[in-house]
Amino acid sequence: MTLDAIVIGAGPAGLAAAIYLARFRRQVLVLHDGDSRAAWIPRSHNHPGFPGGIVGVDLLDRTRRQAEAFGARIEEAQVTGLCVDGAGFTVNTADRSLSARSVILATGVVDRLPELPGVEAAVRRSLVRICPICDGFEVTGQAVAVIGDGPLGAGEALFLQTYSDDITLIHTGAAGDLPDGERQGLAKAGVRLIEAPIQEVTLDHDRLSALAFTEQGKLEFDAVYTALGVDPRTDLAIQAGAQRCDDGRLIVDDHQETTVPGLYAAGDLVRGLNQISTAQGEAAIAATALHNRLREMSAK
Repeated sequence: MTLDAIVIGAGPAGLAAAIYLARFRRQVLVLHDGDSRAAWIPRSHNHPGFPGGIVGVDLLDRTRRQAEAFGARIEEAQVTGLCVDGAGFTVNTADRSLSARSVILATGVVDRLPELPGVEAAVRRSLVRICPICDGFEVTGQAVAVIGDGPLGAGEALFLQTYSDDITLIHTGAAGDLPDGERQGLAKAGVRLIEAPIQEVTLDHDRLSALAFTEQGKLEFDAVYTALGVDPRTDLAIQAGAQRCDDGRLIVDDHQETTVPGLYAAGDLVRGLNQISTAQGEAAIAATALHNRLREMSAK
């Protein structure tokens, strides 16, 4: 059987796309590996509709149940291959091959995390933070450290001055990785710059409160952000022939269609804002464009 659509990824974008497609009365299957980045969110306070905030896994569960209520099928499976097959696509998993007239990719990104003990668990507990747009408000007035290895770290440190005047950039890359322009901007803004590897991490009352360095000794912070960048999960798109931007994310048009007709993408692997609301909006656009494309194809 050839499905109308397969959605790969069950984060906010993939599940939102499934809701729309199911309500368009399309036969849609969502395949995911059980590792949504949104599940790391301890509590989101900037997602509209939840004044008290919402835990990432709870948001995913609510959205999944909503998609299933309208008839979307959601299955955990590792997708190993994607290719154009005639007028549609073949999607391969470890144990089967599936056919679909269209595909939406919502595979997200992988964060580059610093080499700190238990760093993934620390992110889930907000001991290490990865998104100042998401939760910078929560560190208002605190002593904040940003771990970076290039211009991205400098930019994030300056951004966090929206919330605090006590910002330190811990530059872990080579000296040449931080251009003079960024150094001058940091100095002008009053951001402290440390260029040394992190030797030790101290937990105090369930907080990552101190980082030790070779020359500076041990410095205490209320919050620590990592700004080492991300790697978009575009392997499947590349297999299908889709093209990427210079930053590694997928090229899409105004309707979220990639350079491969019938292959759409939404969420973090497309644009750099990495926000739930943005991902869901892109998913709505992609699903609607997909539905209309299939309608036009059926009318011919």
